[in-house]
Amino acid sequence: MHYQPMTPPEKQEMLQEMGVRSFEDLLRGIPKALRNPAMNVAEALSELEVQNLLRALSAQNGNVKDYLSFLGGGAYEHFVPAAVNQTIARNEFYTAYTPYQPEAAQGTLQALYEFQSLMVELTGLDVSNGSHYDGATSLAEAALLACRHTDRTRVLMARSLHPHYRRAIKTYLEGTPYQVSEFGFDASWGFDAPDLESRLGPDVAGVILQSPNFFGVIEKLEGLSEKLHELGTLLIMSAHPLSMAVLKTPGELGADVAAGEGQPLGVPLSFGGPYLGYFAVTRALMRRIPGRLAGMSADSEGRRAFTLTLQAREQHIRRERASSNICTNQALCALAACVYMTLMGKQGMREAAEINMDRAWHLRERISKLKGFQADITLPIFNEFVVKSQKPFSQIEARLKAERILPGIDLAKFYPEAKNQFLVCATETKSPADIERFVEALSRC
Repeated sequence: MHYQPMTPPEKQEMLQEMGVRSFEDLLRGIPKALRNPAMNVAEALSELEVQNLLRALSAQNGNVKDYLSFLGGGAYEHFVPAAVNQTIARNEFYTAYTPYQPEAAQGTLQALYEFQSLMVELTGLDVSNGSHYDGATSLAEAALLACRHTDRTRVLMARSLHPHYRRAIKTYLEGTPYQVSEFGFDASWGFDAPDLESRLGPDVAGVILQSPNFFGVIEKLEGLSEKLHELGTLLIMSAHPLSMAVLKTPGELGADVAAGEGQPLGVPLSFGGPYLGYFAVTRALMRRIPGRLAGMSADSEGRRAFTLTLQAREQHIRRERASSNICTNQALCALAACVYMTLMGKQGMREAAEINMDRAWHLRERISKLKGFQADITLPIFNEFVVKSQKPFSQIEARLKAERILPGIDLAKFYPEAKNQFLVCATETKSPADIERFVEALSRC
């Protein structure tokens, strides 16, 4: 499509319709300091000079290839097979938009359908959508779904849920008839069951838990769904998707909704995004699922065909009546996750998950033996855990950064009571030699 500028007569016609004589008249109410800022723009550069400038600027960024990283907390360094990026770089996927015209978007729709099918198998639930923006918005949509389905007004969420997710849920529910409150965690970093039980009532629509939680601990959820369902309350569960390959799935634990971050499934860290949120539900909630849902049917000649289905038009044209205004998603990231899961297969994902657990458990045991550090080796974890130190984490972080090691996340930033405690993560990308290097560096702090 060519850009067609307006002609002078067209401009005058528009200005006359707005009741002004010139474009400058439209700006009279704007302070001059904002209308004419000083533009300190350098002289034009050649293509070679631009390339060198951008290369120098990018070299200022540190990444997990330049540093030995033990960061986690919702964004994880995992191995991504080369075939993943090669596949999603195809033009038909890379440039695809919302597939409203199924006759022109069969490839995109099939990719979403395959992603949904794989997420159903991974979560153990009945229906998955075509993904959300990220784990935080996915959980916020799950909170809204619970309130609307049960016709109740209150949601409970664990304080051991990722702090960013909790903030997003609070933001989503602000200005609605719904309220959200938190229940605490105990000394073992798991959710406080008595505190949860004391907050339950006939107005509670859903309970949101994460397992493994933000502290890396695998929560004890057996029997919880039955207790909640007796009260008419939904169980919403978030989990590291790779952990589902070795731990009980949300479906097996009786969850009504599984929602969370899908970044570990073939999506690189990318300085924090874009990522994708997964969202799966039981069949009873199928017609309340937000976002896009690709279905498989047949065309007029009986051939297999794909199309968007169970999607209320109010979502697009009468937004005030919509149950959700999530009209698009991170389809390219969902495709990457689909390719990753297909390449890895059941056995490959299980092996990757087992290596995650092995590396994390081994690192935790080694750190627990260091003077000045504590790590509870009795707690069940997946690939991250809490370490308590006798020195401020800022000192430890500064010293290890000088050795190009990222030691973890300062928990006191999110939990003031967790002073001098930090979250450490070890995935399948960390070799035994990497772990020993980290432990040796910590021993000198």
